[in-house]
Amino acid sequence: MSLLFLVFGALAYAPLAAWLGGRSSAVVAVGPLVLFGAFLTFVPVVADGGHILETWNWIPSLGVTAAFRVDGLSLTFALLITGIGACIFLYASAYLSGAERLPRFYATLALFMASMIGAVLADDLVLLVVFWELTSLTSFLLIGYRPENPATRRSAQQGFLITVTGGLAMLAGVIVLGTAAGTTSISGIASQGGAIANHPSAPAIIILIACGAFAKSAQAPLHSWLANAMVAPTPVSAYLHSATMVKLGVYLLARLNPTFGEHAVWVGLLMTFGAITMVTGAALALRETDLKKILAYSTIASLGTLVLLIGTPGQLAAVAAMTFLIVHALYKACLFMVAGIIDHEAGTRDASFLRGLRRTMPLTSAVGLVGALSMAGLPPLFGFIGKELVYEAAFADPLAWLTVALLVPTNAVMVVVAGLAGWRAFAGEPVAAASTAHDPGPAMLAGPALLALLGATFGLLPSLVGSSLILPAAAAVSGLPVTYKLALWHGFTPMLVASLVTLAAGAIIYRSWDQIRARLAGTSFFEDKGPDRAYDHLMAGLQSLAVWQTGLIQNGSLRSYAGRVFLVIAAGASATLLLRQGLQIPSFQGVLGAEIILAALLCISAIAVTAARNIFSGIVSAGIVGFAVALVFLFQGAPDLAFTQFSVEALAIVIFLGIIGRMPFRERDYRTRPERLRDGAIALALGLTATLVMLAVISQPFNDRLSAFFRDASVPHAHGRNIVNVIIVDFRALDTLGEIAVLGLAALAAAAVLAGLRKPVEEKSP
Repeated sequence: MSLLFLVFGALAYAPLAAWLGGRSSAVVAVGPLVLFGAFLTFVPVVADGGHILETWNWIPSLGVTAAFRVDGLSLTFALLITGIGACIFLYASAYLSGAERLPRFYATLALFMASMIGAVLADDLVLLVVFWELTSLTSFLLIGYRPENPATRRSAQQGFLITVTGGLAMLAGVIVLGTAAGTTSISGIASQGGAIANHPSAPAIIILIACGAFAKSAQAPLHSWLANAMVAPTPVSAYLHSATMVKLGVYLLARLNPTFGEHAVWVGLLMTFGAITMVTGAALALRETDLKKILAYSTIASLGTLVLLIGTPGQLAAVAAMTFLIVHALYKACLFMVAGIIDHEAGTRDASFLRGLRRTMPLTSAVGLVGALSMAGLPPLFGFIGKELVYEAAFADPLAWLTVALLVPTNAVMVVVAGLAGWRAFAGEPVAAASTAHDPGPAMLAGPALLALLGATFGLLPSLVGSSLILPAAAAVSGLPVTYKLALWHGFTPMLVASLVTLAAGAIIYRSWDQIRARLAGTSFFEDKGPDRAYDHLMAGLQSLAVWQTGLIQNGSLRSYAGRVFLVIAAGASATLLLRQGLQIPSFQGVLGAEIILAALLCISAIAVTAARNIFSGIVSAGIVGFAVALVFLFQGAPDLAFTQFSVEALAIVIFLGIIGRMPFRERDYRTRPERLRDGAIALALGLTATLVMLAVISQPFNDRLSAFFRDASVPHAHGRNIVNVIIVDFRALDTLGEIAVLGLAALAAAAVLAGLRKPVEEKSP
């Protein structure tokens, strides 16, 4: 099946999803389910080490193509996006039944899914950027689903600004990368091997692209938006955290790893920020009581782990990253939906309060327990295999002692989070909220149950996804073929010891969670000096800057507006001349005495304009400048232009003097001497800049091809000997017609305004 058809089919599903979802029908999940089935057909090709590439010309002048590619990495993401997407759509049909604005919600959710599919399939950096920004826009709409809530508006705005700002940095990196590689094709860049990594621009490219990826995947200190996004409906949270936007930054890093994986800046940047994010997310998860917030911070820790693994050199780290990617997607979507069920049925998500739901919600309890066991990394769940692989990759790293020392406490917190999300709320004596709770209907429970079942199945039979998805994806990440056999049991190894230590530490922390949480919650550092508060200060500072800037620039004075515009033009043009080619002044040999006299007259008249004490003398002085310019045209052999200038200047002086005499202008100029000097300096700067620009232009080699055409074609084709008139009337007739139309419209508008100013004629009584 055509990849282009799949991408645009996913985009076209948005209006259909709006129609189906508006009827609260579970049929809305059919769209992503069909896409999931279509992507499954590519598994045999990818499992054999192949790939599918489809290319269409898009912007050939820039070498940009609409190219889509399926390999192990893109197929793994596509299956997660559509498979978990089908579960989310089904879950939402029950969870949001009867809610407002459902058609808009489903259309946005479908567009979000389609933009993710387009991003992971794109084989051109420019195309990837387009879908990348589309995910930011649609996630903004999803997070802000209930805009009447101020917290919702703030969270949506925060997520949008952080990810889009990172996207701008990434766009700059993409431009530099495309210039350095000579192509924007991702596969073409990867085929160049280490040549790009050795390019002088490589460090800048890495830093810029990493900024975009870190913002998208909530790496510290850009992580606060993800936790605040929990104001979104639970289906959005589950989809966002498990298989979609927060993994897109991880995808980009994994996709470019074959190109930059050996570069010291790449390795250092990813491992450092990944480790910091991993520890930060784990620490913040311990201080929350809201189940969704707890799971959100654990997602931040997991994203840090993925970035750390991608930055770790070696094929084993790539296998661990791809395995953990699938593991995390399965259990995180499951537990988020379970948390939503608890909130939906019990009316609260407070982990410190909930107890005993197992008696009234046995099916939900079983699903949550299986998902939690996978998150904790207990056998025979798939999470155990993932955790063992993470430790194996860490032990193979030269800095194994440091990496393992950070991974063990982080994974211990994951055990705690698993206990809070999948055990604590269901165990113990029932609280009041448990008495009215009950298991939801099949539509709400089917999705998390299926994901929990897959986590158990892949744990018992890892070969189902090992050779068909994980190894091809790892090969795409490492850039080399990968051989590894996933298994549930590897014997008594250091990795097993690390897993046992993790479980023991997690059990100890879990038993003391109430005390630890209370102590961490009492610490005001995160509220006073954390990234979230820094964001508030930044936004307040931007608003204050905008107020100050507006007061400075928009002060109601037309003179100030014109002066600032002229100053910016002069500074920009002068800087361009100096930086690009320097000042090139031609020779002034052969200058006539009359021209020197005219130049002196121009200078004296210009000084007279600035020194004029009233408006009338200023207008007359400006008119003298215009007449002097007309004489310059006359001496240079352009009599038509000179007489036109004479006419315009004379008419302008008459009109200005006639109108200004009737307007309530101040007769005298009350500017202070410094203000007059300032305005004169701005005028001098603009005039000098215009002169330098013209001198630079005429110093360049002149291509007279167009001039020769007009000279040779004027008589035979236009039947005119005045070339200027022929150009205006014949060769550029449409331009002239447009100018006449503009002047005519302006005259009509002026006539209408003047007609409205006429005093009404009083009727005489008979």
